[in-house]
Amino acid sequence: MAPDRSVEIEKKFDVDAGTPIPDWTAVPGVARVSTGEERHLDAGYLDTAELRLAKFGVAVRRRVGGPDAGWHIKGPLVNGGRVELGWPLSDDIPAELVAEIAEWTTDPLAPLARIVNDRTAYDLLDADGRVIAEFVDDRVRASDLRRGVDRAWCEWEIELGPAVPDDIDAFFAQVEAVALAAGARPASSASKLARALGR
Repeated sequence: MAPDRSVEIEKKFDVDAGTPIPDWTAVPGVARVSTGEERHLDAGYLDTAELRLAKFGVAVRRRVGGPDAGWHIKGPLVNGGRVELGWPLSDDIPAELVAEIAEWTTDPLAPLARIVNDRTAYDLLDADGRVIAEFVDDRVRASDLRRGVDRAWCEWEIELGPAVPDDIDAFFAQVEAVALAAGARPASSASKLARALGR
């Protein structure tokens, strides 16, 4: 089965719990913001005993909840984006996923971390109703399963949608200005998995 394929280009921020969501229409091009959609996401991450995937900046997860529930590979960060491959939800690791990660490792995968995320998602829309980006307000609880360490935090993410701005750098600069003015801080980790593992 061919996987769903997308390129994820996003900006992340750390926030305190309860930080008010900014008015994203202050960002040029954003005409309105959709009503928030509540999602409960529960993801298990896997890696080899030697963390071979992590060494290449690759993550494998099985996630329940949300519109993209299923198995995912998140590839290394290249030119500001990550290629994400997805397969339908199942109990067992899809053979196609195992084949995809063979370029990095063929060692057995075992549980690495669990990340439970209560998310409110909003679409940032242009004047024609097209999705410029998705904004999510995340309340995260994570467990490093190999060290027995639990962590919790809140963060915001802005991920580009189908109506990509002409100048992505300028768009993200405006997003950052609005987010920081609202009380956000630059992200302390590159990903939820990295933060779950104390990186």
